Amino acid sequence: MALQKCGLNLNRVAKELQPHGSLDFPCAGYSSHHLARTEDIIPWHWHEEIELIYISHGRMQVKTSESSFVLNEGDLAAINANTLHFASASPEGTLCSLVFSPLLITGNQESAFSTKYIQPLLSCRAFTDCQINSADKEMISAWFKTAFEAIANDSCGFEFTVRENLSRICFYLYKKFEPLMDAKTAALDHNNLRIRKMLDYIHKNFADNISLPDISGAADISERECLRCFKKMLQVSPVQYLLKYRIMQGAELLLSDPSSSISEIASGCGFDSPSNFAKTFKRFYRCTPREYRNNSTKKREKKL
Repeated sequence: MALQKCGLNLNRVAKELQPHGSLDFPCAGYSSHHLARTEDIIPWHWHEEIELIYISHGRMQVKTSESSFVLNEGDLAAINANTLHFASASPEGTLCSLVFSPLLITGNQESAFSTKYIQPLLSCRAFTDCQINSADKEMISAWFKTAFEAIANDSCGFEFTVRENLSRICFYLYKKFEPLMDAKTAALDHNNLRIRKMLDYIHKNFADNISLPDISGAADISERECLRCFKKMLQVSPVQYLLKYRIMQGAELLLSDPSSSISEIASGCGFDSPSNFAKTFKRFYRCTPREYRNNSTKKREKKL
């Protein structure tokens, strides 16, 4: 898989649009060197994935909505999903990170991994960020490095290595914050059940001309309640989620189905025209669908 290029693509509310990894393996690794200059700042942003940050050289300052701290060489921190965060060199630093969807660990939202551990962790109000303390740093750093090197080297079976070590880190975080989780936070409430139903509907019907009433109807709630539920649980509107899901599906099809034209893929992903698909695709991936397909083809040919 190798490391992805580090670069933020944000919408108007500072949500990162760039997908991390792929639908079949939602995890990406990044490495970037920063100096104490404006163009090297990592601006305030947030994403739906968990992020692990490791400083391999120098020092970086990290801020979240709840705290501000400095990470020195060898330090590691975790940022919860949907948490605003910011980073800058202090005065120089190399940042390595793994950004991954909770679904990489849980498999699906109904599994025991999700309901017993990951959802309570994500919902824990005390967990916005976590600096790994000195007593545990060597162990957690070893797990991080093993996962990071596997994804960076694109080694055979790297998916197993990455998932195993990220699972260890997630369970460590769960145990650390378990005393701060009350029964109300840990339980699957109505919002979780509603979101599951609506996401399931979107995933099954994204290629159709579905609307907000269709999505809210999947959970048997009003449109207003649907909007509130999405905002509270995912910090994104149902339409924005649908759009991102369609684009990610389109990106997958561009590579997995080279015989299909861009027009056919656009139609198959629910877009009303190829031009609308191309415009939206460029917002997320910073290139046109054709460029995305051609660049990926060239990279594969180089490996052969």
